[in-house]
Amino acid sequence: MNEHDQSEHDNKRHFNIQIDREHFKVTEPELTGAQLRKLPDPDIPSDRDLYEVRPGEDDLQIGDTDVVKMRNGLRFFTAPGQINPGATGL
Repeated sequence: MNEHDQSEHDNKRHFNIQIDREHFKVTEPELTGAQLRKLPDPDIPSDRDLYEVRPGEDDLQIGDTDVVKMRNGLRFFTAPGQINPGATGL
């Protein structure tokens, strides 16, 4: 492998991440919230919020325009965008 081939090979690095326990391999070093939402099939609907799991810290909500640096083992989960338990139709 020559130096150019090695450089191209290094640029093809992938990151193993999870969204709602589903595994994905991504090659981009950064993804926006909108790009992350398109990884599952079907896409994550707009009525659900996306969060990054941060062990030992509060989970971080990821907006569509937020940029997330990829690294192996990143985990995300979704939750209903508006939780209103016990609500009655007033």
